[in-house]
Amino acid sequence: MTAHTTQTELKLIGKLILEGELHCETGLHIGAGKGSLEIGGSDNPVVKDAQGRPYIPGSSLRGKIRSLLEQFSGAAVPAELVYLSRRKGQEVRIHQSDQPNDEICLLFGRNAGRLERVVGEPLDTHHATPARLAVFDAPLEIESISASMRENLDDELTEVKNENAIDRITSQANPRTLERVPAGARFRVRFIMDVLCDEDAPLFGQLVQGLRLLEDDALGGGGSRGSGRIRFANLKLTWRNRDFYSSGAAQKELLTAADLAALQNLVTESSMSFIKE
Repeated sequence: MTAHTTQTELKLIGKLILEGELHCETGLHIGAGKGSLEIGGSDNPVVKDAQGRPYIPGSSLRGKIRSLLEQFSGAAVPAELVYLSRRKGQEVRIHQSDQPNDEICLLFGRNAGRLERVVGEPLDTHHATPARLAVFDAPLEIESISASMRENLDDELTEVKNENAIDRITSQANPRTLERVPAGARFRVRFIMDVLCDEDAPLFGQLVQGLRLLEDDALGGGGSRGSGRIRFANLKLTWRNRDFYSSGAAQKELLTAADLAALQNLVTESSMSFIKE
């Protein structure tokens, strides 16, 4: 836990900007919903931008990181979860607490108000806190889909994975198709964390931990069936303090062309002391 209290004063100290590449080790499926189904197309298309190019929504990446951090910290249990939606078949449950030093709520933000817990009495949250972390949509690097890869794709930029669901009584096969961005594709990722007080420093370590957890988990759908294995590479970490915004002072490059292990070592060894320089 951090040293935040209800009396902690929030005033922008600076911004940590983490940029890099997300490499698909296996095919990646982040669904667009069946509303975009075309004749002859996949049952489960991937989300695409206005130019028809697959991308990773920032909300998908941010939500997965939060989910993994909740599981890691033991907060993904009924007593720690509240309902964001109770629509049947579309329930959404996330962790939220009223503790001023709750790192997940500080990193991802928290609204004041009354929320129904999954188990127990409703939660009356009195401490609204701004989200420190912004995760941006990650565009596809088109050149990562090579000419040789395109020769074997079902579409210009995507593949179709055929799967079967087997009825356990009749052994009848029920085929389904899953559109995926192929293994070898790269996306450009960008994370920005606002540092609003000295006590925020440990929160960046939470982000790095979440990214490391994600590398050993899966992003998007079909993760238990082989999809969604990813890796982060060529990471660059930049610190921009108040003077950067007020007077055009130089930013400070803290790390370049790094992997997550190097990033975590920097965070651990420096104890984030550079935010006070």
